[in-house]
Amino acid sequence: MPVIKPTCVRDLKLRVNLADVVSRMVTLRKAGGARLKGLCPFHNEKTPSFNVDPDKGYYHCFGCGKSGDIISFVRETEQLNFSEAVEALGKRFGIPIEYEEGSGGPSNADRTLRQEVFDLHDAAAEHFYQAFKAKDATGDALRQLWTEKRRFTPELADEFKIGAADAQGSGLGAAMMRRKFSEEALRRCGLFFIYDDAAITLQTLRPRFRGRLMIPIRDHQGRVCAFTARQTDLTPEDDPAKDAKYVNSPETPIFTKGNLLFNLDRARTAVGEGKPFVMVEGQLDALRCWSVGLKTAIAPQGTSITEGQLVLLRRYHTKVECFFDSDSAGQKAALRFLPMALKAGLEIRFLTLAGDGKVDPDLLFLERGLAAYDEVRRDAKSAMAFACRAALPDPLTASAELKSRAAQTVFEIIAHAESEVTRSEFINETSSHLRLPLAAAQKDFQTFLHRQSRQAAARPAATPPEGVAPALPRTAHTPERDLLLLCLHFETIGKPLSLSIPHDWIDLAHPAGALLNRFLGEFEHDLWPGKDHLENLLESDAERSLVASLLFETPGFEEPLKVAQEGLRLLRSRALEPRLRQIELALANPHADIESDPISLLKERSELHRLLRQPIALAASA
Repeated sequence: MPVIKPTCVRDLKLRVNLADVVSRMVTLRKAGGARLKGLCPFHNEKTPSFNVDPDKGYYHCFGCGKSGDIISFVRETEQLNFSEAVEALGKRFGIPIEYEEGSGGPSNADRTLRQEVFDLHDAAAEHFYQAFKAKDATGDALRQLWTEKRRFTPELADEFKIGAADAQGSGLGAAMMRRKFSEEALRRCGLFFIYDDAAITLQTLRPRFRGRLMIPIRDHQGRVCAFTARQTDLTPEDDPAKDAKYVNSPETPIFTKGNLLFNLDRARTAVGEGKPFVMVEGQLDALRCWSVGLKTAIAPQGTSITEGQLVLLRRYHTKVECFFDSDSAGQKAALRFLPMALKAGLEIRFLTLAGDGKVDPDLLFLERGLAAYDEVRRDAKSAMAFACRAALPDPLTASAELKSRAAQTVFEIIAHAESEVTRSEFINETSSHLRLPLAAAQKDFQTFLHRQSRQAAARPAATPPEGVAPALPRTAHTPERDLLLLCLHFETIGKPLSLSIPHDWIDLAHPAGALLNRFLGEFEHDLWPGKDHLENLLESDAERSLVASLLFETPGFEEPLKVAQEGLRLLRSRALEPRLRQIELALANPHADIESDPISLLKERSELHRLLRQPIALAASA
């Protein structure tokens, strides 16, 4: 297995700005000094507690405790191991990766499946794009479909790498085999039908997509991870999904439909004050929005919207405008979306289209351009106005029973909002839209909540999903932790500490003690590599996280020597006082069966008292 040179890792950390890497996933804003702040990518939060210090090269979340450097961030967010993360960063920022002599560079066999499938999709997207541009029957037909029937521009096709697959699959299998992708990658990429027991040959690689317009799907970092294939006149009769207008890639090691939103990689850079996300139903709707200048449009991947998608949105912006088709299916989708959005802490408005249900955002923007967006925004409905209208279209003529049932439907949605202020405002709105007395609506909502609580209490407690570990407790301020903080921020104190602390004073049962013991050993033998080059000294994720959080922490004291002395005193007391108490008990009970004679115990007690009274001093000047 190839081994990356430590000097290469150090060079990469120096050359790549942590903020540039994190901002691909988190919207960062200034938080004082050099620090930046945003919503944590590792847990769902509504108030930013994720801090990044580009100067130090570390991040830390004060909400969930996650900490690390540029490499650990890529590892955690992209599910890569250490070498893969370094290689991914090198490729992304154009930094050559150097390997230890004799270990060799990575081959196709050495690459992880996940990274190889990403590479395969990148190659497939380029292959389909070139087929779309080709001057042949397939390219001509699909360009005509794109420009004349769908009325998109050639420039938009170039920008999004729109592709084509001919009735035979455009020779994709042969192209991927020439690139020498592994058998496992070819089996798992989702672009081919392959029998489980079949050897990989050109004949056994049966393309999934044939005679279709190919739309690349990218993750939020802009990497091609799947395709949506649009049915055309070229789709052959023997296509297993012939009647399906759209066919998506199946789920693969790099693609989970419920975790991605189409065009989020571009839209997330365009949102801001007065520019919320605009959620539309399909990829072509989002492409139409983009083509007329509405750059914040996003779309789910042909499935119901999921909580994971909304949590992802919340990292970048809190406001979303829902612009679904005005037919029955579109309105039902909007209603399913609303409670999840409230739970995720998003502020929702609904853009609605009047008519008989045959008008959709694609046609609206095609005919009227970006001006249509400003028009529908003027008539946008709030979350409660939309929910009440859906639950009770005509409150003026509705009976009391119909109003009560409609209120219960809306209460189910309101209950997903966590803020009591938000709930109160929603109840006020509901009473107005459904024409209910406010006091009655408030009382009925409280009754609804109590009923929900009783039902929840009656259900058995949920257990965490298999494989999901409970959150780790934060590291306590033990003497080991405080002395570790000193070693990292005041490195000149490390050597004196190493000569002053007996090995058996340190509690090795926790990461802070294990690390302090290891670091003091490096200081003692003059092998300390410096706080920026600790990778080889860290043996677990818990240790890496602890070091990152300590490096991110600003020491709240001005006299490190006094802190070191107090740490030594606490370690000494913890090590010696239990033995002293044991001796006192033995002497107080003359009939106890003790191992030593009273004279020896008295001498040992006297020595322990002397040691505990002795002033603390480091072994050498710090």
